[in-house]
Amino acid sequence: MLLLPLPGVATITLTGMVVGLLIGAAAVALAVFVFDRIRAGHRRQQADQVLLEARKDADDVIKAAQVEAKAEFIKRQEQFEQETAEIRTEHRETEKRLAKREDNIERKLDTLNTKERALDQRDRQIGEREQELRAKNERLDDIIRDQRQHLLRISGLSVEEAKQMLLRTIETEVEQEAAVLVSNILTEAKEDAQNKSREIVLTAIQRYAADHTCESTVSTVDIPSDDMKGRVIGREGRNIRAFEKATGVDVIVDDTPGVVVVSAFDPVRKEIARVSLERLIQDGRIHPGRIEEIVEDTKKAIEKDILEAGKKASVESNVGGLHRKQIELLGRLKYRTSYGQNVLRHSIEVAYLCQIMAEELHLDGRLARRCGLLHDIGKAVDHEVEGGHPQIGADFCKKFNERPEVLNAIAGHHGDIDPISPYTPLVMAADAISASRPGSRRESLERYIKRLEQLEEMASSHFGVQQAYAIQAGREVRVIVDANKVDDAIALKIARDIAKQVEQEMTYPGEVKVTVLREVRATEYAR
Repeated sequence: MLLLPLPGVATITLTGMVVGLLIGAAAVALAVFVFDRIRAGHRRQQADQVLLEARKDADDVIKAAQVEAKAEFIKRQEQFEQETAEIRTEHRETEKRLAKREDNIERKLDTLNTKERALDQRDRQIGEREQELRAKNERLDDIIRDQRQHLLRISGLSVEEAKQMLLRTIETEVEQEAAVLVSNILTEAKEDAQNKSREIVLTAIQRYAADHTCESTVSTVDIPSDDMKGRVIGREGRNIRAFEKATGVDVIVDDTPGVVVVSAFDPVRKEIARVSLERLIQDGRIHPGRIEEIVEDTKKAIEKDILEAGKKASVESNVGGLHRKQIELLGRLKYRTSYGQNVLRHSIEVAYLCQIMAEELHLDGRLARRCGLLHDIGKAVDHEVEGGHPQIGADFCKKFNERPEVLNAIAGHHGDIDPISPYTPLVMAADAISASRPGSRRESLERYIKRLEQLEEMASSHFGVQQAYAIQAGREVRVIVDANKVDDAIALKIARDIAKQVEQEMTYPGEVKVTVLREVRATEYAR
């Protein structure tokens, strides 16, 4: 069954509902308003509480800041007072120093014022003296004029004639004085030069002390037995002929027991023969084939030894830039002797002596050393090339672009040509020193000793001589005489007599200095 709503009842119900909704909404709005007011009051209370706490914290921070500020203020105030005290102290010291300086300045000003017054006084005195001198000069000029006129009237000469006469007189006097002065200067220069040269030579000899060894010019080979001599000669002399042909030397086998002599003009060839013969004797197998083999091996060994000796000599004497052929010739000098003196050792010694003397004379020591080392290089081939060894050596070194000073020193160290540089006389002096030193040569050693003994005997044979000593390699004789028997005049006569006797009875290079010493000793005792 269908129920239909009534119109009046529906309207009342809808209106009640709307009213109810409005009342509910108003109630909700009122409740929200009340709740917001409550919550706002609560928030206001919290804000007041936070603000109160913030104010308390701010008060605490302000109080702490005030305390720190007061402490910092006190600290800064103390520091300021300390710095102020230091500055005041420095100011006081500065004031004291300034006060002292002012006192010094015042004293100096007083001194300067005193000196200035003294200088003013001296200036016045000098001015007065200048006026007096000017007046005196004027009077002197008048007097000189009058005297000149008077002299001209007396002598009858004009001013020019008198001037020329005076100049001639002065010129003559000056020439005489100049001649005397030049003579004295030349004499002193010669004496200084002799003393300086003697000092340089002695310094060079003392600074270079080399061992001297004399080598024999004859090569001998020891033979263990006469049977070995026969084996050396060989059947019908075939071994000795093969040996002489291979080596180019002469082998002398005589009756001398245990010795075979090897003779040759070429020292290198002679050395090859000697070593080869020694090796053959040690080996025992002596026949032409073995001889050629041993000689060939020995030649190679000797050539190597020659090159090593040349290199060693160039290194020892500190001379670089030598050509290989120059080094080979220097090495050949190892087997070359001159009067028993080894030529290679002699060349090295001359190089050192040249360097020492050149440096004493402020010359180039390296160039002098090179000149000294190469001066006798021609002796290595003088038996193969015609001419003297100086010219041979100079021509040989000229091929290798040696300096003109070196070539002149090589060619002129025996005075064959004129020197063009001071290095040539240095090489001549060093060569003479090396050759004449005691023990450098066998023949000169005996002569040297005999000459010293003869000098001492000559000096000791004179009246009043107590002792005599030959020194400086026989270049000086020191004679000590008895002061009770010989006076100064007799001492001079003894020196002259000894010098004359040495000139007449002895042969020697250079000069011999005779020095007579007379000493008087007076001794007393105080008791």
